[in-house]
Amino acid sequence: MQLKNPILGLCQQATFSLSAAKVEQCPDDEGFEVAFAGRSNAGKSSALNTLTHASLARTSKTPGRTQLLNFFNLDEERRLVDLPGYGYAKVPIPLKLHWQRHLEAYLGSRESLKGLILMMDIRHPMTDFDLLMLDWSVASHMPMHILLTKADKLTYGAAKNTLLKVQAEIHKGWGDAVSIQLFSAPKRLGLEDAYTVLARWMELPDKNTAEA
Repeated sequence: MQLKNPILGLCQQATFSLSAAKVEQCPDDEGFEVAFAGRSNAGKSSALNTLTHASLARTSKTPGRTQLLNFFNLDEERRLVDLPGYGYAKVPIPLKLHWQRHLEAYLGSRESLKGLILMMDIRHPMTDFDLLMLDWSVASHMPMHILLTKADKLTYGAAKNTLLKVQAEIHKGWGDAVSIQLFSAPKRLGLEDAYTVLARWMELPDKNTAEA
């Protein structure tokens, strides 16, 4: 009998912990943390909610609504973090600068941060924000996995072609350190691949098998 990926059970019991406006307000810097980042309206909250089978992260058709670092506990040692989405023109400049300053402080200081999931809208990949995150990830040797979100908005062939194109571009500019996949929250596409990455970063076995 094959058992489910152990990260699935943890994700399904995810609970909100706290919101932080700056690094000093974050939980104790210990255990395993995986952060979710993305340009505003890239589908970050929808991806988080789909992976946890819950409505943890607030979704909105108004980009720029996530203004804090939101922490969700999976167990006593493991957390998911919803980072502020930014890059949206209607967000006031001072708020953009506040997000950027504290986001950089968080990314550069958290010892418990084991990996970064970067959301890119498959219709608009490799934005300036995405390039900055790729540069930071590779320069700081931080594992990164990209979800090409909203893959259901394209035909399968077009989505696959975009994946291969972006994959080649990343390989050329940033090497093999960054992995990438297709993802769709409504269609639940790509969940297993994403769970496998989370399980590895949080040091859980990828699969458990047992005799029937």
